[in-house]
Amino acid sequence: MNFRKFKLPLMVIVLTIGILLGTQIQRVFSGDNLIENIKKFNDVLTFTQRFYVEEVDSHKMVEAAIKGMLNELDPHSVYIPKKAMESVEEETRGNFEGVGIEFQIVNDTLTVVSPITGGPSEQLGIQAGDRILKIDSVNVIGINNDDVRKKLRGPAGTKVKVSISRIGVKGLTDYEITRDKIPLYSVDTKIMVDDITGYVSVSRFAEQTTDELINALGELKSKGMKQLILDLRNNPGGYLNQAFQIADLFIDGNKKIVYTRGRRPEFNEDFYASLTAPYEKIPLIVLINRGSASASEIVSGAVQDWDRGLVVGETSFGKGLVQRQFPLNDGSAIRLTISEYFTPSGRLIQRKFSDKKDYYSELMERDESEGENLSHTAEKDTARPIYKTNGGRIVYGGGGITPDFIVKSEKLTDYSANLLRKNIFYLFILNYLNVEGESIKSKYGDDLISFKNNFNLTESDLKDFTEFANSKEVKFNSEEFNKDKNYITARLKAQIARNYWKNDGWYTVLIPSDNVIRKASTLFDTAKEIAKLK
Repeated sequence: MNFRKFKLPLMVIVLTIGILLGTQIQRVFSGDNLIENIKKFNDVLTFTQRFYVEEVDSHKMVEAAIKGMLNELDPHSVYIPKKAMESVEEETRGNFEGVGIEFQIVNDTLTVVSPITGGPSEQLGIQAGDRILKIDSVNVIGINNDDVRKKLRGPAGTKVKVSISRIGVKGLTDYEITRDKIPLYSVDTKIMVDDITGYVSVSRFAEQTTDELINALGELKSKGMKQLILDLRNNPGGYLNQAFQIADLFIDGNKKIVYTRGRRPEFNEDFYASLTAPYEKIPLIVLINRGSASASEIVSGAVQDWDRGLVVGETSFGKGLVQRQFPLNDGSAIRLTISEYFTPSGRLIQRKFSDKKDYYSELMERDESEGENLSHTAEKDTARPIYKTNGGRIVYGGGGITPDFIVKSEKLTDYSANLLRKNIFYLFILNYLNVEGESIKSKYGDDLISFKNNFNLTESDLKDFTEFANSKEVKFNSEEFNKDKNYITARLKAQIARNYWKNDGWYTVLIPSDNVIRKASTLFDTAKEIAKLK
């Protein structure tokens, strides 16, 4: 018997059955006649592999078939190829192993944007703006992003040599870096906006997010925080258990925070507050926008349903589906929706997704009217189901979390959008600091507040910036520049601050020009009133 003749079809059958059975997509003896469909799939793949006019890659065809299957489900059930799994795991795990730098390729040169706090590069004194010209004695001019990761990442404890060019230092400086586990922080920054107002920005919900937030809140409390702005804008979500634990920091008693319901009863869960935290009675404002999804909506939905504080910003994404990741035998995985989650009042937050093409584009077409929305009249003309908060206010399900105060982020002109798209702010400041960096460092040292209050870019600096942008094919537009001048100036200053004070510098400089935060800062009396706080 010619075994090779049957080897490929047999492997395909085994692979397909393994995928379908191992991931619990469907029971074998279902009404869908699963075995017959597996045979049909195998026949099509076999015929194609044998008789198609050109040679085919059966692996690619199987991956395409998996994607096609999942495309018949909801928008959040997806296939994750093996190559993408490493970065996915890093995002959720909250760490990777390497030298610990954020980098960009600038004019073919590997440039350090910032050493990661606590990482081995920072400990050796590697600085923002350093140019890495050699790795293990090999010239790396012209290197690409993928090769940087291949060369600088590696198991903790292994070593790599880099040769660095630094402004003001003659020749190259060699460093031997011992790779280590590098944390990916979820809390972007924790700063005091004024004497009593703390501000925390959380970018995702990973394994360590609750611990990070507890530490951040403790630090702010020691600095005199009496009220808090929790910024979840553009936070796409993450682990459900982290969302409920974070909401538990602010919600007292044994109140329900979120619950899930699925087709299979083992996926039905109810999550209740259980901790006694020192932040259950502080005035609270949560910021969201159309980029706030999933776990961000669990937190903001619980805060809103219990009238625990105010939700401010734009209506959130509208993702009320819970996924579980199932590994496949080649290192890839599928992420399947296993249940829906509901806020304490019973709201399903998920938007409709019958037309997947419009699912994401609809976000950009939203047009909300700004203003106070405590009674949620902004949604009253919709067909969405009605619910009530703990205090009796009407809220709506089926379309994200709509804020209690709708405040839209200021829209940038095309000129500013092109500046961002072409990375002009970073590139200009990199050159600017080559000339002015030592002077700024000498004048302000470690004093971020002094820099914030006293440093200003001159009109000559701004003219240099627009000329630099023009040289990078961002044509100057006087009207649009003047409209966005305050934003452009603040972002340039923030870019300088980030060079010396990392994210704390960035946010400290930018927050005063953020219209959503400015508005939120005026609403704490209303937040106290709605939460019945003295």
